[in-house]
Amino acid sequence: MPPNPQPPSSPKISDAEWTVMKVLWERGSSTVAEVVKDLEGRLHWKPRTVQTLVRRLAEKGALAVETVGREFRYYPAVAQDECQLEESRSFLDRVFDGRLAPFVAGLMEREEVSKDDLEALRQVLRDAEKNLKK
Repeated sequence: MPPNPQPPSSPKISDAEWTVMKVLWERGSSTVAEVVKDLEGRLHWKPRTVQTLVRRLAEKGALAVETVGREFRYYPAVAQDECQLEESRSFLDRVFDGRLAPFVAGLMEREEVSKDDLEALRQVLRDAEKNLKK
């Protein structure tokens, strides 16, 4: 897989911003207060931190906002799978020069892989082979 020379189609999202985006992808739309409440049992972030992250994501174009009465509701402006694909491509390009095989091989050598995961990988490879033949 050669490095991806095209500009990213999704905004660059930091690790903390990924946490907020996951909440919004799961919920569909939320106020900042709802995101804070969703995260409060898992993280020790102050509401102001979440508010800052939501604002940054909106500025980057990852979130859209609508006013409902006196509150602002935020919802994802980018699809989760698009962001995951862009992040995966970026990682592969930076760390493995865009090559998938060394990444998968290295991961499988160091991590425990279940039979279900192996079968899922085999199916992915079979599907990819079928697509190459077309």
